[in-house]
Amino acid sequence: MATMTAKTERRNFRFARRMKKMNVSAIREILKVSERPDIISFAGGMPAPELFPVEAVARAHAAVFADEGPESLQYSTTEGWRPLREWISNRMKQKGIDAHPDRVLMTSGSQQGIDLVARIFLEPGDTVIVENPCYLAALQTFTSYEASFIAVDSDDEGINVDQVEMALGNSNPKFIYIVSEFHNPKGTSLSTARRHQLIELSRRHQVPILEDDPYGELRYRGEARPPLAALDRDGLVIYLSTFSKTISPGMRLGWAVSSSELMQAMVIVKQASDLHTSTVEQRAAARLLAEFDYDGHIAELRREYGARCETMLDAIAKEFPAECRPTQPEGGLFVWVELPPSISGQDLFEEALADKVSFVPGAPFFASEPKENFIRLNFSNRPPDMIREGVSRIGRILKKRLI
Repeated sequence: MATMTAKTERRNFRFARRMKKMNVSAIREILKVSERPDIISFAGGMPAPELFPVEAVARAHAAVFADEGPESLQYSTTEGWRPLREWISNRMKQKGIDAHPDRVLMTSGSQQGIDLVARIFLEPGDTVIVENPCYLAALQTFTSYEASFIAVDSDDEGINVDQVEMALGNSNPKFIYIVSEFHNPKGTSLSTARRHQLIELSRRHQVPILEDDPYGELRYRGEARPPLAALDRDGLVIYLSTFSKTISPGMRLGWAVSSSELMQAMVIVKQASDLHTSTVEQRAAARLLAEFDYDGHIAELRREYGARCETMLDAIAKEFPAECRPTQPEGGLFVWVELPPSISGQDLFEEALADKVSFVPGAPFFASEPKENFIRLNFSNRPPDMIREGVSRIGRILKKRLI
């Protein structure tokens, strides 16, 4: 039998020029090495699979196939399944957002919402104001449209609005991107006073705000704040959210709420992107939410994740050197830790991985000059005993480095 020798050939593909600016996700690459069962991983921003409402989701799918089988397998409208958009509209009104079902667009996770907004606004060379550090996948999306960033500093009360005002006075950005509640990666939230200031700046300069709110339901302590979209009276805020953190990321169901004009533009570009979000999943979600105690489920998530958050913060206070400064999130999935200036998050990651614990180094989250002495820790995807053990391992490495 003849044998064939595999040959590696380098082909001269003529990729689009934007590919030169795009890099693989640091988080996705870290997750590849963190998937081993012997690794205590704080890397992914993943909800706890043991808290997924598996049986309720299964019953909802079964009901859809039993009662709406052929229709659920057919093409659907780009805007999304009307009963699900009506449920979301009512939920948004509870948050103070004037969201008529006709101004709700179903998306394949809120990540697609970010992409749709980028697509309708950004041309090569355009600028976007972002909080520094920033959600990594948003930076990737905006880079794919050859945009550049005006990186604005942040503190424990969120984005520095005075710097936003200076940026708006000195440049002409297409929009402001912000994770308003339980920021990724920092876990911090925008203060109420700054929310009002930001809305006023948006109105005065007629610059839209893309408000990304995937974690807003997951508040463990403190008082809820109004979304920016609830404060908007000029149709300048585009609000994104998702069921990924509350029901299931695998269903890939998110939504956008905006003015009618912006909604029509997003519908047009979504038609060119994927025609519509999964018909089966939308109908199953609508069935689930009609019969399922969603608020009770959210309350359970808040109890469990809140306990895990406190476990991580307590363990950091006990195990990390005093020079380390963690944020104190009131919700969400992340704790952001500032390390002593002499310690690189990437170097710490390499040592921690050898000790079978992982996290995400902070440098990739910065839209401007990377700062190396930060790490992001996820607490939602590990039980308390593993959180304590993983933090202890990281703490031992940090203390050795500071000797």
